[in-house]
Amino acid sequence: MKNSIIVIGGGESGVGAAYLASKNGYNVFLSEFNTIEKKYKKILDDNQINYEEGGHTLNKFFNANEVIKSPGVSNNSDIILKIKSKNIPVISEIEFAFRFNNSILIGVTGSNGKTTTCSLIHHILKSSGKSVGLAGNIGNSFSFLTAENNFEYVVLELSSFQLDDVIDFNPFISIITNLTPDHLERYDSSFQNYVNSKFKIISNHSSSDYFIYNNDDDKINSEISNRNIKSIKIPFSFTNSSQDNLTYVENNNINSNINNTNFMIPIENLSIKGKHNVQNSMAAATVAKILNISDQKIRESLGNFQTINHRLEHVLTIQKVKYINDSKATNVNAVYYALDSMKSSTVWIVGGVDKGNNYEDLIPLVREKVKAIICIGIDNSKIIESFSSFVDLIIENDNMIEAVKNAYKIAESKDSVLLSPACSSFDLFKNYEDRGNQFKEAVRKL
Repeated sequence: MKNSIIVIGGGESGVGAAYLASKNGYNVFLSEFNTIEKKYKKILDDNQINYEEGGHTLNKFFNANEVIKSPGVSNNSDIILKIKSKNIPVISEIEFAFRFNNSILIGVTGSNGKTTTCSLIHHILKSSGKSVGLAGNIGNSFSFLTAENNFEYVVLELSSFQLDDVIDFNPFISIITNLTPDHLERYDSSFQNYVNSKFKIISNHSSSDYFIYNNDDDKINSEISNRNIKSIKIPFSFTNSSQDNLTYVENNNINSNINNTNFMIPIENLSIKGKHNVQNSMAAATVAKILNISDQKIRESLGNFQTINHRLEHVLTIQKVKYINDSKATNVNAVYYALDSMKSSTVWIVGGVDKGNNYEDLIPLVREKVKAIICIGIDNSKIIESFSSFVDLIIENDNMIEAVKNAYKIAESKDSVLLSPACSSFDLFKNYEDRGNQFKEAVRKL
């Protein structure tokens, strides 16, 4: 019998880790503070994995050789502090799955654009006939994917929470899309702590690994100048600095000169619009060039990619009013992109669990584009305080149906109704997907 492992958390990551550990002969026990969903209980039961829910039995942890922590569990939680006080190693689910991984890994992190960038990379590789999986903070956990598949390539979306407890984890290609303050409630209100977590994606890089980054992001650039980075660094940018190994925009075209070959695609040919999606497309094209995907396949894939659910997703147009679902916008920077892309007067549905948000950067866009704000959350005080001087009408609702009905009453012909919450969803919804699906359902019932 192999070592004893205890998994904290009974969601996608935790149950995935328990399943992978069980398949590899570990003695596994899973502990969930709340209740475990039926679909995950079935996996645990079918594989004879012991578990508890509704609380943690502390003395069980002290006999473990190792503890795997789900990303939703804070390092400052009582249970983690007590485990660490006994010098029991605590690792992330990503770290555990990496031990059993045989695929070439492409890891993507950043404050915004992770999901779209991962989906673009996956789409390009799959369209080119490559064996490729997609996991992490999107779809399946890395552990589930590793337990069930053996892809040549795996594209991983990685949140700061997933990177917090990595030790040896090392993607061949790592991307940081951008860095803006987010999740500061988990990082002692320190932006630098959050940034340090993101940069763990390259902490084990060697001179044969690749680091792709946004050269227009001041924080990323300052970090690069202050860190000893061993990887091959490839920036993407809206300007051409005439250097080798660069992806850049010139004359409304994305250009790339990686591997001494030139690639170009007109921005107007991209299937997804907006400045942020040009950046996401540059990052994805850079990966494809490193992996020697043909220029034709890159162009085709960037031109026929379908937008992802809950990210500036057009739901319906009713009486010439567009209803747009951007439920995945869980921070201020994501909302900035959303509001910036609005071409008409907007009724903005916003709110949820605040993550230490500073709304100051949104004020110019709100003044220019937002005619009314509908708050949807348990505590909307910060939103009201931030925008009441700039928007005449602010309404509070505690459910999506009423929020959408009020938006319908306020919006006029050629207006837009935008759900772009800037906050986590866990006060009123299961997750951002549930929030977005409730919005779409409410719109369809108008």
